[in-house]
Amino acid sequence: MKTTKLYLMLFLALGIIGCEKDFLDVPPTNQFEDPGYWTSEENVETFAYGFYPAYFVGYGSGYTWGEYFSGEVLNDDFAPSAPAQFTRVAPASGGGWDFGWVRKANIFIERLQLADMDEEANAHWTGIGRFFRALEYHDLVNRFGDVPWYEEEIAENDVENLYRPRDSRGFVMDKVLEDFRYAAENVREEVKNEGQMVNRNVVLAFMSRIFLFEGTWQKYNNGDTERAAKYLEAAKWAANEVIKSGKFSLGDYRSVFNSLDLSSDPEVILYREYQEGILTHALNSYNNKEPQTGPSKDALDAYLAEDGLPVELSPLYEGDHGVDELFANRDGRMSETFVPYELRVNQTDARYSTSGVAVHKFLNEEIADEPIGSSNLNPTDAPIIRYGEVLINYAEAAAELATLGGPALTQEDLDKSINVLRARPKVDLPSLQLAGDMPAVNGQTYDDPDRDPSVPAIIWEIRRERRVELMMEGFRNDDLRRWGKYHYVDTIENYPINMGAWIDKEVLQAQNPDADLSAIHLADAQGNRLPASATQGYIVPASSPEVQRTFEDPRVYLRPLPLDQIKLYADQGVDLEQNPGW
Repeated sequence: MKTTKLYLMLFLALGIIGCEKDFLDVPPTNQFEDPGYWTSEENVETFAYGFYPAYFVGYGSGYTWGEYFSGEVLNDDFAPSAPAQFTRVAPASGGGWDFGWVRKANIFIERLQLADMDEEANAHWTGIGRFFRALEYHDLVNRFGDVPWYEEEIAENDVENLYRPRDSRGFVMDKVLEDFRYAAENVREEVKNEGQMVNRNVVLAFMSRIFLFEGTWQKYNNGDTERAAKYLEAAKWAANEVIKSGKFSLGDYRSVFNSLDLSSDPEVILYREYQEGILTHALNSYNNKEPQTGPSKDALDAYLAEDGLPVELSPLYEGDHGVDELFANRDGRMSETFVPYELRVNQTDARYSTSGVAVHKFLNEEIADEPIGSSNLNPTDAPIIRYGEVLINYAEAAAELATLGGPALTQEDLDKSINVLRARPKVDLPSLQLAGDMPAVNGQTYDDPDRDPSVPAIIWEIRRERRVELMMEGFRNDDLRRWGKYHYVDTIENYPINMGAWIDKEVLQAQNPDADLSAIHLADAQGNRLPASATQGYIVPASSPEVQRTFEDPRVYLRPLPLDQIKLYADQGVDLEQNPGW
């Protein structure tokens, strides 16, 4: 049995272990504020633990699976029977417009200056505080765009500052970059409970994630190429610092997601520990004993053949008319992510998948049939941020920066990032090569016939690599938003996202006479719905016209501000302008 680590015990002692971050909840800012508390580094450290369960959700707790395998959100990887819809109206209240966690970070940064610590310790913990403040502001900017910037504790009666107008997105993210740079310079490289506490590599890994997001957002949504280049340069630098550290490597792909103990996994930069009887989740269960939202045909088609070519170009691709053909000669991560030996189409089966293909990336088979493998008792550890993501962050930042006047993308860039991912055990894809500005494998230049013509061919391949490497890990929605590609989630325009496995009902019925296939709707390869009498075709999970999801208004790239906040500001004489289109 793995050892329960220090901060897990402190979470329990503080009574916050189950408190996932909810923007509707203001964190308790009246605790630990007395100057008598801020006397030692130990007390400062204890206060900092309160940020961990809020920002490092992992697989959640209880009957949740956190940020992973979120099939009911807006993306093109899942094929649900009732697709999530775009927000239609501004909320009356809530909606995520809350600055409680900013306040908590600012209190931490200010109060820790009172503690009896040397200069190095003070700089480290100030860096930790600025890191968490930066995470919170990224979340706020991600949702709303312009938000007011606070870098000091605001008194409850300071009305003028409490109702401060929104600062521009660029101004706020410049401040976030300052916070990250400070943290990267001052947070310790070595900390106790390595892998479970924030150190310099954790800061750098998140820096690569956040500024890849913001750099591409500025490029594709705001048109601010100067600021985009600055942020992408920061993302590339941060990822390269992690690579240069030499502390991480890639092992077995699935073990990162279904392990009972991630403490020795060479890929994991930060993880959340789970312990039987103390802190558990339900992700393992959802991969094993419950109906699930399966992957779309669009997602399955994204996996390359094992010769490194897209399926429409590879002579090794055997087609998808059967589970054996579908998984034959493909990128090894495909069979590491999805069940490669059966289709789950029986609608009365407890393990039914909406698309016929099931996910098992997160399933630990050794405990699947034990009590801890069912319900909400799963104790598998959750990766918070891992080296595989940092590598793909580096590749994309380097490629995008090259389009904005930065250094040209080189073969060395690909070899230290994407080609490390492709050399992972059980993947073994040929290296991605550069042929001018085109992708190539084994000296063969290619251009995917399914490529979005607005995306350069090499960036298309880097985005494919990102999609495959991070499949079902909660990134896809934000990726589509930052690229300005929300039309990909339109189930009418992009019909393969509302298609699943190809099946022959008669064959399946003969194999399992008790199977219920009556309500399965089918389509041909072009997405045309077939008559009810048809027995062969691709599963259409969302068959009713009323449940289709259409992308009609770019306003949905940002969330609307809650109406009660607009009124509260107006009552103070401040115009809190609503986001465009809302």
